Amino acid sequence: MAELAAAPHVWGGRARLLTWLQEYGVYASVLALLLFNVVFTPHFLEVANFRTQLIQVAPVVITSLGMALVIGTEGIDLSVGAVMALASAMVVLYLGYGAPVAIVAALIAGAAAGAAGGALVAYVGVQPIVATLALLVGVRGLANVLVPQLTEFRNPTLITLGSQSVLGLPLVVIIAAALTVLVAFLVKRTTFGRQLVAVGGNRAASRLSGLPVRRVLITVYIISGLLAAVAGVLATSRLQASDPTSLGLLMELSAITAVVVGGTPLTGGRVRVLGTVMGALLIQLLQATLIKHNLPQSWTQMVQAVIILAAVYAARGRRA
Repeated sequence: MAELAAAPHVWGGRARLLTWLQEYGVYASVLALLLFNVVFTPHFLEVANFRTQLIQVAPVVITSLGMALVIGTEGIDLSVGAVMALASAMVVLYLGYGAPVAIVAALIAGAAAGAAGGALVAYVGVQPIVATLALLVGVRGLANVLVPQLTEFRNPTLITLGSQSVLGLPLVVIIAAALTVLVAFLVKRTTFGRQLVAVGGNRAASRLSGLPVRRVLITVYIISGLLAAVAGVLATSRLQASDPTSLGLLMELSAITAVVVGGTPLTGGRVRVLGTVMGALLIQLLQATLIKHNLPQSWTQMVQAVIILAAVYAARGRRA
């Protein structure tokens, strides 16, 4: 009898632990990695190192913001890496008309790819994982057809975009921060944000209550494609080269990891923007830590898989 009486306390403690992990686990993990690197990684506290880490994480943050919105509707977007490659290819194709035209063309291509995925989900009824998997293959194939090999270029505007700093902060980092604020405002302070969360929480009830479910769904996929294109343009500007074969490869894994670890459940109905950013920082710190300690990059992918499983388990345990 005593064991039975103690059981609710045990399960209650477990639930509280899982809730804490989902809410604050990403912050604790980032802090732990920072402390580890401060103690064991030479030159970690140098300004140049922090600058490099921020520049490298910026595309991941931007792509993850779009992924967070999609996952908030109980969807997923596996095409973000391929859209980055397509945007990079469009930059090269239209650069002869000027950098502004090339950038606009890349963003339009990203939005169009997102609209295609959103239409398949919202109007055709295809499962998000199937629709965006098809786009992953098709869009990257299109990018490789448009630019079949590594293409280098030198453009003053894109060099400025990829390497310029403002008040000591790289421009790509400022853009990522501005987009983070914009997405947070969209989720927390707009009608669309409330509709997005409602659709993710209960799509059938949202439809019965008169919410524009299809419009919300297609819009989040367009935003995801647009943000992936922005990330592709910034990555291309930094490298001053386009290589659709490798650019954005496995970015969908990084974005999904950042979103899930950041506390946005795969079941939808919630979007944690700051948690997503911290999740992206966690991935970047993890990768940098392994590299600086002479461990292969493939370890990062295996650790990411474990992190995803742990985050999903914590969310599942919390619901139980």
